[in-house]
Amino acid sequence: MARKLRAIAASALLIAASVSGTAFAEKPGGVLRIPVFDNPASMSIHEESAVLAERAMMGVFNNLVIFDQHVKQNSLASIIPDLATSWSWSEDGTQLTFPLREGVKWHDGKLFSAADVKCTWDLMTGRSRDALRVNPRKSWYRNLDEVTTNGDYEVTFHLKRPQPALLALLASGWSPVYPCHISAARDAQPSGRHRPVQIYRI
Repeated sequence: MARKLRAIAASALLIAASVSGTAFAEKPGGVLRIPVFDNPASMSIHEESAVLAERAMMGVFNNLVIFDQHVKQNSLASIIPDLATSWSWSEDGTQLTFPLREGVKWHDGKLFSAADVKCTWDLMTGRSRDALRVNPRKSWYRNLDEVTTNGDYEVTFHLKRPQPALLALLASGWSPVYPCHISAARDAQPSGRHRPVQIYRI
């Protein structure tokens, strides 16, 4: 019996040593594989309410602004530009204006512009001729009166009343910009789901 206990103890020590040694020997870089317990119902972040689609597609789409991934706690202070270059509020807090990056292209080579931002939020608020299959975050934008463009590289969100936290909604993983030139209905997959289009910066 004592021999068995010594063998088990020795095995446990060897396993502990090999595990800790491996952890210290890790090098930066490589591929991180994360198993996902299920398949997303679609690849359209705006049409899904479960985090599966967001996790899979957040790296494909861009937002106007995002939370800085190097800051441990999300807050209004940790928001940084993404497709926008900056933002400013009107004095009464009812207009949020974003100058946009120039030279950004969708994967098919078409240029990103203010029209894409307007189309996305028209789609989200039900003001578009196009429609999402489902729209789980439409209520997020009840206070949004309209989105207007000022040329190709500036948009303004017009609110019914001040809402400082709108910026946090726009920075979340649930608020990507979709391409205006691809219809949610016309170019949908056979299941009726929006086809993802990736942005590349140049």
